[in-house]
Amino acid sequence: MQKAKSDKVILIVTFALLLFGIVMITSIGVPKSIQLSAPDILYPNCEQEGVDCYLLFKKHITRVIIGIVALIIAAKIPYKFWRRIAPHFFAGMILLLLFALIFGSSHNTIARSWLVVFNTSLQPAEYAKLALIFYMARWMDEKSKDVGSFQYGFIPFCIISTMMLLPIVLQPDLGSTLVIALVSVAIYFVAGARYRHLLLGGFAALLIAMMVIANVSHVRERFVAFLSMDKECVEDYCWQSEQANIAVGSGGLWGKGLTQGVQKSYWLPQASDDFIFAASAEELGFLKIFLVVIAYVIIAYRGFMIANRAPDRFSMLMAAGITTWIIVQAFINIAVNTGLFPVTGITLPLVSYGGSSILSTLIGIGILLNISKYTTTYATHRFHRRGHGGTYYPERRYSKQT
Repeated sequence: MQKAKSDKVILIVTFALLLFGIVMITSIGVPKSIQLSAPDILYPNCEQEGVDCYLLFKKHITRVIIGIVALIIAAKIPYKFWRRIAPHFFAGMILLLLFALIFGSSHNTIARSWLVVFNTSLQPAEYAKLALIFYMARWMDEKSKDVGSFQYGFIPFCIISTMMLLPIVLQPDLGSTLVIALVSVAIYFVAGARYRHLLLGGFAALLIAMMVIANVSHVRERFVAFLSMDKECVEDYCWQSEQANIAVGSGGLWGKGLTQGVQKSYWLPQASDDFIFAASAEELGFLKIFLVVIAYVIIAYRGFMIANRAPDRFSMLMAAGITTWIIVQAFINIAVNTGLFPVTGITLPLVSYGGSSILSTLIGIGILLNISKYTTTYATHRFHRRGHGGTYYPERRYSKQT
């Protein structure tokens, strides 16, 4: 199979978002860097011995470099390699998630989502997203004629998704649960699911979500914070949402300027992690931060274009899954930061401080770039639903790109 060049647009936008993240963590991460490097000093400042105002920047730049190396390697590995290892990777990630559930660390959060390995924290749920995409793409490819069947399509889809989702729900990591569930549905839909099966699954998921909200206190509090904020709420469990709204609103159109944000200084929790978009909006303003939204829209467009022109069904499903994962997570994070969605606790891909998120996302981008080498000039797959089976039949209509 003759290869073309990798998609340069996705590569450029990816590096632009990485650079943006580095700049903003340098600007926003100083208060947290001081807190982490000098927790016992009463009034620390950057001039004191033992105080490192750029601790987060140093750690983040190291993680970005490792991630870029991983991207380069993933871009060179033929995408069919992931098909071969998909079952083993899937099983291994389920075991790792169960291990994290039992022996994991909470990192000052409710969820037991992290494993500490050689003084480095690892969040298995981030890599579980890749494992599910690989396995789901392989399974949907092999069972293409059964995708529209209730017994051999819908039921196995629910079982596969639940196997990955259950240990994440129990941690509980509701942000990753939501992202993985939506990615699973997206792959199932692209593979040719029947609409009534999707509606049935959506109804079941809604019932489960309502039971979780009603019976799990911290989840219920997040939805209360989203729906209505009173004085008691703002002083307690609505604090994150309220401070994020203040940060976004106070930035206005033009922003306060780099390093001039106020909310990052112990007011907005996780300003360099989950709420980096809100903290950045305060310093940069709406007009500049909107460019970040545009960057994710470009990744969505190019990613789905790669999926549409992919050389075979497996790579098409995998490209669609990876693109959906990055975009869904990005826009859920942005919605949380702007008060349009309850707090979920997920990072902004390629931007937030977090080694597991950066590494897994860059591996996903690398795989997209590898698939793009084999794409055609025009759409390779023209999808039609025939009869009532809901199965997609790709028709090759165009020649390979030279």
